[in-house]
Amino acid sequence: MGYRIKQCVNKWGSEMKSNSNFLQSTVSAAVLALMAGSAQAAISEAEAAKLGKELTFVGAERAGNKDGTIPEFKGGTPKGTRKLTDPRVDPFAADKPLFSIDATNVDKYKDKLTAGQIELLKTRKGYRMDVYPTRRSCGYPDIVNERTKKNATLAKLTTDGKDNLAAGLGGAFPFPIPKNGAEAVWNHKLRWQGTGRFEYYQTNFMNPDGTFYGLAQDQILVMPFASTKANSPQDVNDVQMMILNTATAPASRTGEIILAHYSLTGGTNAWMYFPGQRRVRRLPAFDYDNPIPGYENLETADQYPMFAGSLDRYDWKLVGKQELYVPYNSFKFVAKRPVKDVYGGLYPNRDLSRYELHRVWKVEATVKQGMRHMFAKRTFYLDEDTWMLLNADQYDAQGKLWRVMEATIYPAVELGACVSQEFMSWDLNVNRYMAENATQEAKPTDWLAGDEGRIDLKRFNSDELRRAGER
Repeated sequence: MGYRIKQCVNKWGSEMKSNSNFLQSTVSAAVLALMAGSAQAAISEAEAAKLGKELTFVGAERAGNKDGTIPEFKGGTPKGTRKLTDPRVDPFAADKPLFSIDATNVDKYKDKLTAGQIELLKTRKGYRMDVYPTRRSCGYPDIVNERTKKNATLAKLTTDGKDNLAAGLGGAFPFPIPKNGAEAVWNHKLRWQGTGRFEYYQTNFMNPDGTFYGLAQDQILVMPFASTKANSPQDVNDVQMMILNTATAPASRTGEIILAHYSLTGGTNAWMYFPGQRRVRRLPAFDYDNPIPGYENLETADQYPMFAGSLDRYDWKLVGKQELYVPYNSFKFVAKRPVKDVYGGLYPNRDLSRYELHRVWKVEATVKQGMRHMFAKRTFYLDEDTWMLLNADQYDAQGKLWRVMEATIYPAVELGACVSQEFMSWDLNVNRYMAENATQEAKPTDWLAGDEGRIDLKRFNSDELRRAGER
């Protein structure tokens, strides 16, 4: 049994120092980032005083909208108990769709749709969006709320052009009242979903005729900075996230392992174990627009999950808030059932998808002069109640819409917070889409594995990969 994440913040250093490659890439990067530029100023005490009053603790507008189609926020779904093997209960199962949006009426609703949604509605025959009553079901534990409010005047980004995290409390959102697009995106990157989990899923590479190739994976994911014991990035050696991913099917891919370390100060280090060679190799690039190995060029490294990349190649503009029809309370979509009943050739089963009207933050990312990325422009839509990236549109250098992404979201009562795993990404150029993190046919996700001490941090070491592959 490894150290309990919730008790080991002061031990992260000793755990990680056993991996010299990781230490060099995180601690050195942290020092350089903080030396390179002074940190951006946090908001005033007067602005922060709005949190927990007219604003929720994470920065959402507490009040509903003028039309009454978005209700007042009343705390979200309360935390409760749930056995891992219990089916997840949908508290809104009795809700009926208010209306549907399809190719025949899309123009009527276009002011509350993304460019990607409009494209799918107009070009995919039979694609529709069923719109349900809005349920603001996503809240957070008191300690996360309290630390988020403190972060409002504490958290800072560097001003060296890299937009790395310079200061802030862990176990919280860093910027509940963001002043720019980079701060808003950091809220997504550090969205609170517990400190670690065991998850089991399949990535489905769909063909227009309905056939698909499925890559089954077992993954352990830890978020060191999600610990409420972390009072600075340095407390966790600047580690944002670590994943240990093992392929379990098909036979040709079984035993492949990817280990990735994501840093709060920029960059990702990754290693891969090749069972046929019994060798561990450092992946030279696991960030930006580099393709994920074995993913048929349908996903870049920074598209997983939705976005987890470095920010330094883009200028980030906080456009503002708008009302948008977004996926929400996705209980029916993520329920256990055969994968073939969920994902069709051109899009997932429309009877399983639920959309609601919510306020979102719109962020536009444009590649900086002198920098390069295959997506010259990206538009992100972040849910105001959770900061989760629910919809994303990616454009090429000619301004043409290229990839369209959509996530799922639902409250996990055992955490007292909303979570997201499944997401889809359509590549319009090749007329295919991929369904990532598809858990419908797999064992249930253990969202409490980190908090309850079932994750051994020593496994997240490149020296352990070969031994893990031989077990």
